[in-house]
This record gives sequence, structure tokens and C-alpha cells, in this order.
Amino acid sequence: MYDKISPTMSKVPVETPKGSALSTPKGFRDFLPADSSARAFLLKKLTTTLEKYGFEPLETPALEFAETLKGKYGEEEKLIFEFTDRGGRAVALRFDQTVPLARVIAANPSLPKPFKRYQIQPVWRAENPQKGRFREFLQVDFDTVGTSSLLADAEIIATAIACLKELGFKNFVMKINDREIFKELPIEAVRIIDKLAKIGEVDVVEQLIRTGYTRTESKVLLRKLKGASLTKRLEGLFNFLEISKVDPDKYAFDPTLARGLDYYTGAIFELEIEGYSGGSVGGGGRYDSLIGRFTDEPTPAVGFSFGFDRLIEAAEESNLLPEYQPTARVLVTVFKEELLKESLYLVSKLRNRGIAAEISLEPSEKLNKQLKYADNKGVPYAVILGPEEVKSGTITLKELSTGEQSSLKENELVRKLSMK
Repeated sequence: MYDKISPTMSKVPVETPKGSALSTPKGFRDFLPADSSARAFLLKKLTTTLEKYGFEPLETPALEFAETLKGKYGEEEKLIFEFTDRGGRAVALRFDQTVPLARVIAANPSLPKPFKRYQIQPVWRAENPQKGRFREFLQVDFDTVGTSSLLADAEIIATAIACLKELGFKNFVMKINDREIFKELPIEAVRIIDKLAKIGEVDVVEQLIRTGYTRTESKVLLRKLKGASLTKRLEGLFNFLEISKVDPDKYAFDPTLARGLDYYTGAIFELEIEGYSGGSVGGGGRYDSLIGRFTDEPTPAVGFSFGFDRLIEAAEESNLLPEYQPTARVLVTVFKEELLKESLYLVSKLRNRGIAAEISLEPSEKLNKQLKYADNKGVPYAVILGPEEVKSGTITLKELSTGEQSSLKENELVRKLSMK
């Protein structure tokens, strides 16, 4: 039955020849109805939570001038999809939503500050696809621009935690650190330390050695970081989280959290879900200098980004996604072409009453074939308007999962189909 299909079942790859017109480029995907429905379910919950915290929607174009994006992402810049348009201009696909936000802020100085926005759009990165990583993927960002207050940092963290709770996750933690802890280190070392949770201490030491550290210096550095204490900034941040009654089990100080992007200047955070093997499901931090690269005006900012594909994988693994149901609650059949008028009247009446309804688009098809279509699609009900029903002013309602039929008046049918 179609209504029993889980989101994963529709992800089974179609066997098509390499380069076939039926396949998608590597790292790009189709989303069939079950997938799209699950994604919409999560996005609605996220959007509702973000707006409850006062964040407003923003959209930016998929294409930016390459110079807008370049020089902002450190070593990850090599993953930018960059090309020349027909006018000879160097352009690039959106790599993240933070840099476009910075451009928007600089281009619109009259926006009221603090400016709180959320942005849910795809981004593109030319990386090797793997679990939780694709070349086109959706990001859910929310940022507060125009204030240096630690209250803004605390609210971003509280919002991210509230989002996961709203989605139904129980076991997760927001790791928090301060880039001040790494202020004496070159950015190359920070990027290596950022990989600690992924590759382990031994490999981090080896990579630090390749940048010029001795083995002893590398081990001392890691030991020093692991024993670091809260900075004054983090003490203030944690105090605000406590006052705001954010669940203390959902956030923790992690002095080895680095986040390798160049633009972070203060508190940094990363959200991990226990048991999910695809890595963190989101991260962010304070970036007080990035927007200043587009304008002479100092503009502090702090934000967070969910990797939506990882989030939906984690939700699926935790059984938090609802069973897929088609949008239509009922199929109005056409008993015969001479009775099409009556079926059209009924489907219009149902839709006007707020009931999602389909009508058979092949009036000449036999009734059994129409019922089979509805059953295969997972539509729970079908209605039949034959000569006897029209004569008696009744409607036959068939529950397709059980085969049970009942004869109802129109108002009874509406009431029955309106029940959840």
C-alpha cells in the first residue's frame, strides 16, 4: 500500500545507465511524494518555532557574483560552484546563507536593528557525496544582526534547542565554545582541531605536525585545550541560558570545539543528536566582522544553521516522521459518463467544505479500476454515485482498507470525512 511507504523506501536508487537522461547528477536528488511530505512536516515545525522566537523570513537568489562569496570560507572555498555566465561575468551558486545575508544587510542599511531573520533555501557545494552530505542540500538558517549582546547568542542557542524539542528529539546536546580560546593559534591549526571529533587525537596530532608543530607541542596543545576553563564571555552566556530556563542537560562547554570557518569571532556552537552517525545536525556562532567586509559600518551578528538533510535522516532514524498519507482523503468515482455532472457537483461541494478530494479523471473507466487507483495510492475513502444513489439522494462511502460500505446523506458524508 502506498500509504505504508516510509521516506526511505522512495530513496532506493533507480538502476539507470551512467549519464542516462533518467538519472540525476551525482549529489543531486529527486524527492517523491513520501519524501516531500516528510520534509514539509519538519519544515512546518521548524518555521513555527522560528517565528515564535521572532525571526522573520528572508530569501536571496541562488546565484551570486563570485567575488561576493570568495575569500569568506577559508579552505572550503574550493567547494564553491563557480562558472562564467553568457555575459562573461564570474558567478557562483549560493554556498551558504550567511554571506548572502551579510550582503543583504550591507545593501539595505535602513533595515531595523537588531534584524532577526530565518532563511530556508538550498545551497550548493562541490564535495564528495556521502551520508548526510550532498551537492545540493537545504539549509535552515536563523540569525540576529546588529547587536553584540550575549542575550542574542543565548536566544539563538535557545531557539535551536527549542526546534529539536519541537521535532520530538530527546537526547541531544549543544556544544558551546569561544573562539577566544584559539586566539594564539593560526587558522590552519584551528581547522585541524575542528576535526578532532571526526578523526581522533592521533590523526589531529599528525596533521598538526605537518603544519610545523612538533609531536610534543601538538600533544601539549591538545591537553591544554581539553583543560581550558570558561571564558568570561561564556560565563555570561551560560548565565543567560540558566536565567532563560533552557534545559541545562541540552547544552555543554566543549573547549575543543573549533568550527573551522574564518569568520567566527566569539561564541561558537554545534548541535549533536545522540545515536546519529552522520555528524552534527547544525552549527553556528558569532561573526562580528563578516558584514563589515561589505560595508564600512561595524555590524555584529550571531546565527545558527541546521543541515536539513542530516536533520531529516536523524528524525527518520528516531522514528519521528509520521506515516505518509496522500493529500486526498477521498476519491469521487464516476459511475458512468452520464452521471459525471453529479460527481463533479459532489467533489466541488467537498472541496468547498475543506475536504481534500480527487475525482476520477477517466470517466469511461470501469468502477473497479477507479477504486483500485484510489487503493494503490492510499486514499482512505471512495464515494460512489450510481443511478440508485442519485435516485434516493444518498451517497455510498467505501472505506478502502476494510471494504466496508455505508449509505449516507450528503451532510452525513461531509461530517464523516471531516473527522480526523
